Amino acid sequence: MPALTPGDMLVRVRAATICGTDLRICAGLKKRGVRIPSILGHEFAGDIAAVGAEDSEWRAGQAVTVAPVIPCGECGNCQADLGNLCDNRSALAYEYDGAFAQYIRVPAAAIRAGNVFALPADLDYAAASIAEPLSCCLNGIENMGGIQAGDTVLIVGAGAIGTMHLQLAKASPGTRVIVSEPFAARRRLALSNGADAAINPLETDVCTAVMAETGGSGVDKAIMAVGAPELVPELISLTRKNGAISLFAGFPPGSQALIDLNDIHYRQLHISGASASTSAQFARALDLLASRIIDADAIITHRFPLAQFDEALSTAQAGRGLKVALLPEAG
Repeated sequence: MPALTPGDMLVRVRAATICGTDLRICAGLKKRGVRIPSILGHEFAGDIAAVGAEDSEWRAGQAVTVAPVIPCGECGNCQADLGNLCDNRSALAYEYDGAFAQYIRVPAAAIRAGNVFALPADLDYAAASIAEPLSCCLNGIENMGGIQAGDTVLIVGAGAIGTMHLQLAKASPGTRVIVSEPFAARRRLALSNGADAAINPLETDVCTAVMAETGGSGVDKAIMAVGAPELVPELISLTRKNGAISLFAGFPPGSQALIDLNDIHYRQLHISGASASTSAQFARALDLLASRIIDADAIITHRFPLAQFDEALSTAQAGRGLKVALLPEAG
């Protein structure tokens, strides 16, 4: 049971989903900012078990989810409403223990920053847990200038993140979405989620296939949803003039890609990254899930009790589904 300090909140975890970042940490591929030992898990929802502040607007029993990145509220980025880029930020599952547990301590700093959100009516805990990664996808799309009606979008990778981008893209009228994904099961899921074409890059030349799908003009928007730096030059070549590219996925430390700068210059391409999300984006993600514009059931393909964490982790690592949820039972 986590120990609370004044102003903290104790949340009984009812659902937590496994993130690609969790997988990289467990594999030893991500070490920056990671405490050893620590409890992972930053995508979650649950019920308030205790509130440490007498004058709090929150009460025990409320169903909530929490944005994990805690901004300081004072630095230049925070003042510019870019709390996700806070110079002094902390986060659940990093500086504070995370949600792969029966209970999680939500520090007073997170409550003051407005990181706690009440669950909309009829939104279940597992669905609410993916508000965090969905809000990050919103951030990536907004940074690339948005997806307009009628755009053709290429998404590299059809895992959970790629599927969220796919559903967000298809929410714009008339969009066409092309997915590149080596796993057959994920290609089938992409098509069931509205993809107009799903390419197997192990069997088909992606450049030839995309150009055939677009009549040789290339795509309006391209999204890198896997951390494969060697594919970035290909993504650039497949984006039409004045198009936009989102390097959304996290890449291994020191990753580099050899690109033709004149290709970017003369074709006036726009390349952007994305890191976490703001509280406003988190709130919009919850609304999209509550309104069923984003279908959480199509993204959360596996659910395990917390006692089966090893099986849940191996399922996520093997890419057998999309999003894997853990459902703790509190004692």
